Amino acid sequence: MVRLSVCVKFLLAGILVASQTTTSAPQASTPHSLITVHAYKSGLFSAFAHNHTITAPVAQGTIDLKNPAVEITVDGKQMKVIDPEASESTRAEIQSTMLGPKVLDTGKYPEIRFKSSHVQQIGPQRYRVTGLLTLHGATKELSFEVSGGPDRYQGKAKLKQTDFGITPITLGGGTIKVKDQLDLEFDIQAGDLTHANR
Repeated sequence: MVRLSVCVKFLLAGILVASQTTTSAPQASTPHSLITVHAYKSGLFSAFAHNHTITAPVAQGTIDLKNPAVEITVDGKQMKVIDPEASESTRAEIQSTMLGPKVLDTGKYPEIRFKSSHVQQIGPQRYRVTGLLTLHGATKELSFEVSGGPDRYQGKAKLKQTDFGITPITLGGGTIKVKDQLDLEFDIQAGDLTHANR
């Protein structure tokens, strides 16, 4: 079960982190903005495994409120496995695997970046954000809804690991596996980002 937990978490972290971006903005000294990734179990013997949660603090970014746009960067090495069902040693092992060449490969791909291409207001304090997410050396379009403003924005998105060249972990001939789809939650504090056109 330890081996299973390690595989599941490292995969989750690898995929998820993936969600946001920018390399040009100055780094926030005390970031509060956070991306949380949820990975879920499946398979015949999934009752013997458990779901996993990984957090990824936003390292830097920019936001433009006049001409709505956002860029965010996550430092892959700052992603953290927080699964309360695992022991400290198991979480450390999962984290090491997650950051290694089998998953995120942070030595080769140290950052996860997202840059919006279009922000559309769809209701009072509700927006649809579309842009490009770069994760694990692959860049794909991602679209999701965000609510809030002007100081705090929250939203959810889904992505598939395989879209970014990550193979979901499978054990026991497929009797225990991690679902391809990951769920992401964003909690972005505008004060953590550099403001353009201010």
